[in-house]
Amino acid sequence: MESVPVRCPACRRDHAYSPPAYPCPCGAPTAPPLLPGAPAVPITHRTWNDDWVTVRCPACGRLDQWPQPELCCPCGTVLRVPVRPVTAPDDEPGPAGPSHIPLPRTAPAPRPAFRAVAIHGAGDALATAARYLSWLGYRDVVQSAKPSPARIDLRATGLIAQVDTVARPTALRDVECLWLNALSASVSCVFFSLPGYAPDASARAEGLGLPLFVLDPAGTPRPVNSPADELLSTGA
Repeated sequence: MESVPVRCPACRRDHAYSPPAYPCPCGAPTAPPLLPGAPAVPITHRTWNDDWVTVRCPACGRLDQWPQPELCCPCGTVLRVPVRPVTAPDDEPGPAGPSHIPLPRTAPAPRPAFRAVAIHGAGDALATAARYLSWLGYRDVVQSAKPSPARIDLRATGLIAQVDTVARPTALRDVECLWLNALSASVSCVFFSLPGYAPDASARAEGLGLPLFVLDPAGTPRPVNSPADELLSTGA
């Protein structure tokens, strides 16, 4: 793993720092490429955008948003470690297209039809999402035993899921937090929402490969992005 010397500007202590690697959706471990020689910057004020950097997977070339590398010096200063920016011409984003184009299904689903049960409240929504994950093929789907600070509502073998039942559309921060928690645990993740998703949350989930489902009050989860379409087509 790439390592660079980092000096704390507060206490002048030198560190050898290597960024953490996370699995790309293709499975390859990916870490932000550090910028040798660039000074680390103390973090005195946080913004959500500053906490993420664009990184290209060295195996498949996919561009994704990854946590900004940070180092906590023993003196108490938290340092932002500079990352080499993605500047190749083919890194430029193309024209925006439709937010969601369902994937063609060329073969019949190998599962029986999902049995819908009307959703009348948060408990019904949670139960529906759990049954749906089991129907997709996930094993040992269980509800979190107690409220989680990370808002993880369901767990299964190799998976965590969140079920949003609030009145407002699910926000970008909620989607990114679920994805980051899944990265930290080296598992997949799925999001279910009763009210739907804010446009920036939907766009980020598409780029991160995070399946989004909307819970229809009639009781059938509906895929609303390409990763969810793919999950529905292939199963767990």
